[in-house]
Amino acid sequence: MIEIGRAKRATRGYEFDDIAIVPTRRTRSIDDVNLAWRIDAMNFGFPLVGAPMDSVMSPETVIDFGRLGGLGVLNLEGLWTRYENPEPLLEELAAITDKVAATRRMQQLYAEPVQAELISARLQQVRDAGVPVAGSLSPKLCRKFGATVEKAGVDFFVIRGTTVSAQHVSSSSEPLNLKEFIYSLDVPVIVGGCATYQGALHLMRTGAAGILVGFGGGATKRTRNVIGVEVPMASALADVSEARRDYLDESGGRYVHVIADGALGRSGDIAKALACGADAAMVGSPLARATEAPGRGWHWGPEAYHPTLPRGERVQFEQLGTLEQILHGPAVVADGTMNLVGALRRTLATTGYTDIKEFQRVEIVVRG
Repeated sequence: MIEIGRAKRATRGYEFDDIAIVPTRRTRSIDDVNLAWRIDAMNFGFPLVGAPMDSVMSPETVIDFGRLGGLGVLNLEGLWTRYENPEPLLEELAAITDKVAATRRMQQLYAEPVQAELISARLQQVRDAGVPVAGSLSPKLCRKFGATVEKAGVDFFVIRGTTVSAQHVSSSSEPLNLKEFIYSLDVPVIVGGCATYQGALHLMRTGAAGILVGFGGGATKRTRNVIGVEVPMASALADVSEARRDYLDESGGRYVHVIADGALGRSGDIAKALACGADAAMVGSPLARATEAPGRGWHWGPEAYHPTLPRGERVQFEQLGTLEQILHGPAVVADGTMNLVGALRRTLATTGYTDIKEFQRVEIVVRG
């Protein structure tokens, strides 16, 4: 514990920049590395999840992401479920460079109500393409649209918010009973974010198949500036991974996947997230650099268009190449923003591991 004056003590938290991965006594051929990820009954070629953000995941990019081997998640509260054709609106937003004007326009556009029939249509579009189907709702809209999402035949139901708890207390409205809701569904649920051992353990007890760790959207978030809340990701993942191990014993062998969600702008960050115990990583900002990204180089999350208290902003990235190049290369820059899968494969080979579960045991050190 660290003393902050006389009245407060705190634990030290570590970000990805604070740690480094240590190689072992052996290396392996990159051809021997297997990055396959299996969650519930689904198999994926690599442990990356496309974040449910309008700037990176449209129905088309969800399909492309799935064909390339990953799991793309569609934001079911985004422009694609509010408008029949949001492409002109995305073009309009891309042309706005002033931050205040962009926030005001997004608040106007996202004030349009979500339509159940558009949720069904977008998910059916992904289903017809023959790739895994996943859609995301915030906790407040789960009750209203949960049946619609389940009926659409999703492979994964994602409940994603800035902070999601198993016990939300409200004196003004009936809160979502997460455990009852998850057990009422006939599809696996991925839920988050969370950042603590205790919070993760409670979420695991709701029956979730996966837990999102972090606040998501690291490149676009300003939560620390607005409400003073922030997650040191390396520490959070280590704590939640310990909760996963304890819950495995508590439940008699039920394994809950830990998915890092936030501060994953470069391939090295993804490798460090897995080294801290994550089974997979939900990525957003690297995908915003793809030429197919619906944000046209701009990237934002749901916090950016909150109607009364925006806690995020749009950020602009240079579009470097196709979605396939971002995931599988070849890279044209040496900053860790392209060939994410190839870089992860190289990390495992360099440290002597053949799969993600083995790699989670890799040694790390604190820098400085």
